[in-house]
Amino acid sequence: MLSVLRVHLPSDIPIVGCELSPYVLIRHPDKTVSTEDVPESSPIDNHFLRYKWYRIQSDKKVAICSVHPSEQATLQCLGCVKAKIPVTKSYHCTPKCFSDAWQHHRVLHERAATAVNENGNEEEDIYGRFNNTTSGVNSTNGTLPLPLYPATITQRNGGETWFEVGRSKTYTPTADDIGHVLKFECVVIDSETKSPVGHGNTILTSRVIPAPSPSPRRLISVIDGTGHLDSSSGTFTVLSYNILCDSYATSDVYGYCPSWALSWPYRRQNLLREIVGYLADIVCLQEVQSDHFEEFFAPELDKHGYQALFKKKTSEVYNGSIQTIDGCATFFRRDRFSHVKKYEVEFNKAAQSLTDALVPNAQKKTALNRLVKDNIALIVVLEAKFSNQGVDNLGKRQLVCVANTHVNVQHDLKDVKLWQVHTLLKGLEKIAASADIPMLVCGDFNSVPGSAPHALLAIGKVDPMHQDLAVDPLGILRPATKLTHTLPLVSAYSSFARIGGSLGYEQQKRRVDPNTNEPLFTNCTRDFIGTLDYIFYSADSLSVESLLELLDEDSLRKDTALPSPEWSSDHIALLAEFRCKPRTRR
Repeated sequence: MLSVLRVHLPSDIPIVGCELSPYVLIRHPDKTVSTEDVPESSPIDNHFLRYKWYRIQSDKKVAICSVHPSEQATLQCLGCVKAKIPVTKSYHCTPKCFSDAWQHHRVLHERAATAVNENGNEEEDIYGRFNNTTSGVNSTNGTLPLPLYPATITQRNGGETWFEVGRSKTYTPTADDIGHVLKFECVVIDSETKSPVGHGNTILTSRVIPAPSPSPRRLISVIDGTGHLDSSSGTFTVLSYNILCDSYATSDVYGYCPSWALSWPYRRQNLLREIVGYLADIVCLQEVQSDHFEEFFAPELDKHGYQALFKKKTSEVYNGSIQTIDGCATFFRRDRFSHVKKYEVEFNKAAQSLTDALVPNAQKKTALNRLVKDNIALIVVLEAKFSNQGVDNLGKRQLVCVANTHVNVQHDLKDVKLWQVHTLLKGLEKIAASADIPMLVCGDFNSVPGSAPHALLAIGKVDPMHQDLAVDPLGILRPATKLTHTLPLVSAYSSFARIGGSLGYEQQKRRVDPNTNEPLFTNCTRDFIGTLDYIFYSADSLSVESLLELLDEDSLRKDTALPSPEWSSDHIALLAEFRCKPRTRR
């Protein structure tokens, strides 16, 4: 007879918006064991599995700490209540928790006051976009007034009431579940009598917690101080973000991040919420797993009006599952752009061509072992559907070329990094020569400001005496005079160092390195902090209007580093708003 051997959940901490998918191990009548579902429509020997989810509601609802979401709250900030800040952000578990968080917490009050003074209720809209979740403090005694629930009571047990909330194998907690324990029940049912056979298998979760949501990052104008989060006619926004591939997000590497916050079911929802909230016209993501692109990002962003393009890494070096190999994904809003052309750059192929042309046969294997690293770039040419105001170019197409890449990560392969960037730029030069087209070069270059790859991107050449050129065992970088390109590229975030006077400018300037004019960091882990990610643009055809504000290291260090419950990657997102300049005849 069909029987259930074991039921368990990958994580016992349920989070609002993150699907719970139990592991159910069953024994078939022939004694074989599997985890396959047995629905009523396909019974086995007249037996099937029935699933139910319950919310266990005690007489009092429990408030959850906004800083430590697995802890019960005992304090509430009355300043948050008065300022109409999302109520979930007002709770703290201990006085020390509230005191330690005050430096970052008070920013919520300041922003709420600014929003009321300047924009009415606009700040509430921004908070909502990112998930609603010395000041007065109210003791909650761990309880809140009871919310209204359906009158139907499924079961009672002492002071507890069990409400049925789902009848499928999976369940996604809602805001109504916050503070409550959930129960999953799996029962074998007789197909004829519809009665349970034997005892049901049940499992209880811990209390449901709200999805931690960071304070929204504002768009800071570098023109006139009027930052906003939507594109006006003639401008467009570009987001670049290394989202941290799930196969790399292990507890061995990121042990400081709670396991539930490191799990993919949680991170994917948090990342999607963040990405969608930026309302970018073009989105360049790196470290996107192939299966996650197909099964999650492409369909989910399609719902928000984005068309998707993807290029996975090659697999000559990679030895994992081909389904989990990561790559670069570029999305664009269909109402703002149309797809014209796609180019794929495989650095492995370029390495083969290079060694065939320059490396003696005896050294080819050694050369390929050094150069073949599976990295790729995705280049997309788009046509704008919006008008380019103030430009007397009626009837002319406005094209934009967007390159999205992830350069090799190995620190000691400085020559490989530089060769990959140089190869990409030479390819972009050919595209630029064939069309009068603005260029955007986005991605994780795994190269800090001042490195040879950064110099090549930012100033179009590399100093022959640059220390990175000392690492060139294959002689592929010589002569150094060939390491040039003619694209007029400028780093978008250098605008914070060059232009002043806008709202929030001084704060942002402190987050930029005055020696390099780049952000102090875009990657922040326990062992490393520095800038690896960039958005470069062709300054002869594009101008920067505004930039997504940079984050403060202190605010991230309260969770040790990235990723954290608030931010689900070890990188931060970069976003720039551009305007097309009037085109002159060449």
